[in-house]
Amino acid sequence: MAYDEELAERVRDVVGGAPDSSERKMFGGLAFLFGGHMGVVVMREGGLMIRMAPAAAAALVDDISVAPMVMQGRELDGWLRVNAGAVADDPALTEWVDRGMLFARSLPPKPPKR
Repeated sequence: MAYDEELAERVRDVVGGAPDSSERKMFGGLAFLFGGHMGVVVMREGGLMIRMAPAAAAALVDDISVAPMVMQGRELDGWLRVNAGAVADDPALTEWVDRGMLFARSLPPKPPKR
């Protein structure tokens, strides 16, 4: 199953072609990177994976539309799984994408790969 192309296009609209942004297919989804750091992933299973400061992420978990991201049975500190219903409208999507972008941009830029 491929990632949701429509959701990916909506994320692109929010990101707006920022010069520090790039896209990479990862985990069966589409990752959006800022300064070389993943901030937002359109998931294969639907919805988004968002990177945030761990304390800020924990405060947003409601176990209904937002849950800790779990991969291979392990919870990923500072990563949230946001279901598709939570980003169905554009203001909500923008809020979530902005969170991931801001956190990724707060990290030191990675040097370009050779």
